[in-house]
Amino acid sequence: MTKVAIAGASGYSGEELVRLLLRHPEVEITAVTSRQYAGKTCAEVFPKFAHLEAARRIPFILPDAEELARLAEYVFLALPHGVAAELAVPLLEKGCRVLDLSADFRLRSAATYLEFYGKEHPAPELLSQAIYGQPENYRAQLKDAKLVACAGCYPTSILVPLIPLIKAGVIEPEGIIADSLSGVSGAGRKADMPFIYCECNESARPYGIPKHRHLSEIEQELSLAAGRQILMQFTPHLIPLNRGILTTFYITPSRRVTDAKTAAECSQELYRTYQDAYGEESFIRIYGDEGLPDTKNTLMSNVVEIGWKVDPRTGRIILLSAIDNLTRGASGQAIQCFNLMAGYPETTGLL
Repeated sequence: MTKVAIAGASGYSGEELVRLLLRHPEVEITAVTSRQYAGKTCAEVFPKFAHLEAARRIPFILPDAEELARLAEYVFLALPHGVAAELAVPLLEKGCRVLDLSADFRLRSAATYLEFYGKEHPAPELLSQAIYGQPENYRAQLKDAKLVACAGCYPTSILVPLIPLIKAGVIEPEGIIADSLSGVSGAGRKADMPFIYCECNESARPYGIPKHRHLSEIEQELSLAAGRQILMQFTPHLIPLNRGILTTFYITPSRRVTDAKTAAECSQELYRTYQDAYGEESFIRIYGDEGLPDTKNTLMSNVVEIGWKVDPRTGRIILLSAIDNLTRGASGQAIQCFNLMAGYPETTGLL
C-alpha cells in the first residue's frame, strides 16, 4: 500500500480526495491536515465516511512538513495558492512527491504569476521543475515527476477539448471565445457573502472578466500547443449548481464552411481528430455532433464530455464540454496523475 497524506482535507477538493482515496485499492491515507479540525478523526469531520474503518482511524493533524514526510511518500496539497507553495518546498526537500491542487506551480513564469495573482511567487525556483497535471497531454512527464501542478477546473474544461484541434491545425487558434458556467463549489468551502445560498440561488452571474486568473494557464498551454502566443476570450459564470462546469466555445475552422456539405465534412474532421487523440482514453467521452454534453452525466466522475455542432450559416464551430469541477477539475485528475507517478493503472480508484 502506498502511503499518502492530504493537506487541506477539510475543503471541497480535500473532501473529494478523501472520498476517492478511501476506495483506492493501492493507497493508505496516513494523515489529513486541518488547523480547524486537528485532533479529530476523518469520520468525525465527515460522518458520511464513518462506516469505513479507515476513516475512523485517520487523524486530522496540523500541517507540519516534517510530520507529513514521516507519514507519507506522496502528499496532496488541497490548499489556497500561496499557502500550498510554502508547504511544498520543505516536503520536496524531505523527499516527498507532491501533487499541488492550487495554482502555485501551474505557470512557468513568475512574472505571469505576479500579473494574474497579484503577489510575488513564493518559490520561483521550482516552476521549471513542476509538471503540468493534465494527464492526456503530459502522461510521459508525469511518470517521473516529483512536483505536479494539477490543472485547474476551468482550464481542464477548455484545454482537453481545444489542444488536439490546435495541434492538428483543424481550427484557427486566434479569436477563440469560451463561456463557462460553474457550480458554486468551485469557489471553495468558505463563508463569503457572494457564495451563501440566498445570494447564489436563483442567480446567474459573470465574474473575473476580462482577465480571470485561470486565463493565464489556459493561454500558456494553448500557446505551447500552437507553437506561438495565443490569446483568447474567456468569460466564467457562477450558476446555482453544486458541482459541474459546462463550457461553450465559438471557433473558426481552418477550412471554410459555407453550406451543409462543408459543415458535415468539418464535423467528420473534428471527430477523426478526437479519435486520433483520445480514442483510447478512459476518461474522455466524445459525442461528436450526435449529442451534447451535460454536467449531470459527469457528476462525481473523472470524465470529460465533448460534443459540437458546425453551423453552416455562420461558418463556425460550436464546441461544448462538461466536467465535474471537484473530480475531473481537481481531485480525480490529481489521482489520475498520482496513478501515473506510482506506476498503477491510470484508472485505479476512479472507475
